[in-house]
Amino acid sequence: MQILEAEKEVKNSSKNKLDKSDREFHDWYRFVLSYPPQLVRKYIYEFDLTSEDILLDPFCGTGTTLVEAKLQNIPSIGIEANNFAHFASTVKTDWDIDVKALMELVKQIRENTLDEFRKQRISDYPEFNSDLDIELRSLNGEQKKLILHNSISPLPLHKSLVLLDQINNYQNTKFHKYFVLAFGNSLVYHISNLRFGPEVGVGKMKADVLVVSTWYKQMQNICNDLLSSKDKYFAKSESIFSDSRNLKDLLNGRKVSAVITSPPYPNEKDYTRTTRLESVLLGFINSKEELRSLKRSLLRSNTRGIYKGDNDDDYVKGFPEIQRIASEIENRRIELGKTSGFERLYHKVTKLYFGGIAKHLIELQSVLKPNAKLAYVVGDQASFLRVMIPTGKLIAEIAESLGYEVERIDLFRTRFSTATKTNLNEEVVILRWRG
Repeated sequence: MQILEAEKEVKNSSKNKLDKSDREFHDWYRFVLSYPPQLVRKYIYEFDLTSEDILLDPFCGTGTTLVEAKLQNIPSIGIEANNFAHFASTVKTDWDIDVKALMELVKQIRENTLDEFRKQRISDYPEFNSDLDIELRSLNGEQKKLILHNSISPLPLHKSLVLLDQINNYQNTKFHKYFVLAFGNSLVYHISNLRFGPEVGVGKMKADVLVVSTWYKQMQNICNDLLSSKDKYFAKSESIFSDSRNLKDLLNGRKVSAVITSPPYPNEKDYTRTTRLESVLLGFINSKEELRSLKRSLLRSNTRGIYKGDNDDDYVKGFPEIQRIASEIENRRIELGKTSGFERLYHKVTKLYFGGIAKHLIELQSVLKPNAKLAYVVGDQASFLRVMIPTGKLIAEIAESLGYEVERIDLFRTRFSTATKTNLNEEVVILRWRG
């Protein structure tokens, strides 16, 4: 019995990981909280989608649904409000490029960067940089305020900025975006000190790392994937930079046959922090004002993204269970004597989150074909002062009240909650829009 339980645990823990067979295109840049391509495939097959349909992902992130739809020859549209994630999804679905010319420029950028290193008497190889005496480049004061302290060590940052200068020499070419995405991937997952768990944080400090070699290897992977798609036909994919709570007029009259998506969870995680380092270094976010503007365009899922005038909670005033959970969170806060500004907003996040989902589902109706099928990957939560939030169940109730048919709720996987010491469900809410 113990062996079976262990096998079950391994299988469950691997459900959200990328299989080796699925790395093509998907791992150009993958949002750490992404769901796996095989889950998208499962519902593409179940919904019986063909090249005559359009698949929509209104919270498309870095494009898992869009890439998988393209590989399955299903036309797709994504909507994403995080500007770096939107950029990543756009690049990951653009395979129409001269790969030979792309790789030649990659080699040129590598050589130019290494030449610049030699002039500065530094090396890409850490073992040769033990006794440096140069003034290292850094970020400006505003940039430093936007990223986590110690996100990246001084020498890796200097080397990254030198590489980025060489990349930006090709800023006005169609090749530039591939260079930039590979830089973002290398920066976050190999060069920086960031670690990803329940929340993004800073791990072991790296005094020095390979920078140019890491980026070059990532570009080789991109070019190899592009070569594999050469001379094959794939359906069109489009990524729209916008807020999925206001999507009525975004599709220009096009109707979709299905939705496969995963909105943010109401889990007190600031999703902008996950892409913050690369967003700042690459100029997607340049100030606190720009960061604030970005957060205003996102579904409210954490207290750091709530602003005066937010009123999405109006959409769920008639839902007693949501109001009850919000009241329980507030009562628990008072009982525990929690008085900080963020803690006072915990109960409001719950109402704003589900209100935003309701607003999205209302807007969505105008772009759905009759009998459209929908799959929403969501997770139960217990992070708000250990008050249980059955996300899937509540979204199903909201959808049903708005005229959607709830076909079922599939269990995707369970995950362990450090707050409650219990397993929480991640589920897929399956809906149908009769029209």
